[in-house]
Amino acid sequence: MKGFVIAGTASGVGKTVATLAAIRALSAAGYTVQPAKAGPDFIDPSHHAAVAGRASRTLDPWLCGESGMARNYYRGEGEVCVVEGMMGLYDGDTSTARIAERLDLPVVLVCDASAGMESVAASALGFQEYASYAGHDIDVAGIVAGRAHGGRHERGIREALPDSLAYFGRVPPTEGLEIPERHLGLHMGGEAPIDLSTLDEAAAHLDSEALAEVARAPPRPDPVEPSPATGKRVAVARDSAFCFRYPATIERLQERGEVVPFSPVRGDALPDCDGVYLPGGYPELYAGALAESSALETLAERAGEGLPVFGECGGMMALSESLTTVEDESYRMAGVLPADIEMRERYQALDHVELRAREDTLSARAGQSLRGHEFHYSSAEVGSDARFAFDVERGNGIDGEHDGLIEYDVLGTYAHVHAESGAFDRFCEAL
Repeated sequence: MKGFVIAGTASGVGKTVATLAAIRALSAAGYTVQPAKAGPDFIDPSHHAAVAGRASRTLDPWLCGESGMARNYYRGEGEVCVVEGMMGLYDGDTSTARIAERLDLPVVLVCDASAGMESVAASALGFQEYASYAGHDIDVAGIVAGRAHGGRHERGIREALPDSLAYFGRVPPTEGLEIPERHLGLHMGGEAPIDLSTLDEAAAHLDSEALAEVARAPPRPDPVEPSPATGKRVAVARDSAFCFRYPATIERLQERGEVVPFSPVRGDALPDCDGVYLPGGYPELYAGALAESSALETLAERAGEGLPVFGECGGMMALSESLTTVEDESYRMAGVLPADIEMRERYQALDHVELRAREDTLSARAGQSLRGHEFHYSSAEVGSDARFAFDVERGNGIDGEHDGLIEYDVLGTYAHVHAESGAFDRFCEAL
């Protein structure tokens, strides 16, 4: 599968909208498009899926390892893979540039052209030449002019570009192309999708054939022998409160056992199962419904009987004693883990993390290192008798030194991990 990366000169230049427009333009031209996202993100991929009609792949060498990242790329299906970058092209220790380099994918640079013409070309040329200066072996192939008008404005940008930079079109400054924001980023794709007819109007200004032509296929990774099925049933929370899950995680759980979805927000009964996975999401927005949920009440009872439960971030919050919102309203949660959660106005952690298991637990064996990421606006006040699963080697965790609360056969972490980490294989084998 051929692909290319849509990168930005900085955060906020319109990468997500340019990515969605490119998906629509290529689809309209008859190509089957597979979306992907560089870095540890759940929100942008939800918009990709809403527009492309298929789940977006996560490409992050920290979470997946470089060979795992390539395997995850090739688990996608399509003729052209459109990869949305993160932040600015060169920003971060696992930058978009590094991901493009490791996968040998060309870069299409989104430049904010709302107040420039020749300067847009100068900026793009600087990004192209900086690659060799910084030691990156990447191909910045050309630009998409974001928020650019037609006519003289577009002509001035095109004519100013050097021959080494192709012009792939523009995204006009059209009303209706902005995605609403809240804490943790944009609204999810299912909540605030961009109107497709508006998006198609923007997509009409992109050169789909030039984009398809610049795409190329990364080297294929060595295959990995699949692990045997366990025959176990895993109940997975799936609703607006628990919506942060990687497609690869669900795929791995399905490969190793049977996945049974349920919705605590709707009050679904906990399915008959051998274990439960509670992904992250927005439990604070649905705290009232969760407090009344029979699923959480049953979950607490079953956990006390020894049912294995793995909760990540929002999942950990739902397993805790209580959840207090920024409006200072407190709600009772499942009461399994000895912690009280309080939402804050500012984010409390945002980073890749590395954890080392203090003992055997649901996602790792004693001494094993796990890599993941954390991004949350809540803090946890833990009980004096709390047991921690992990020492934090990078990141914040729960208290700056530890992550992973343990009670019965229940594990709750602030860290999100990818299937390529092996955490979900360990989980299935521990059931």
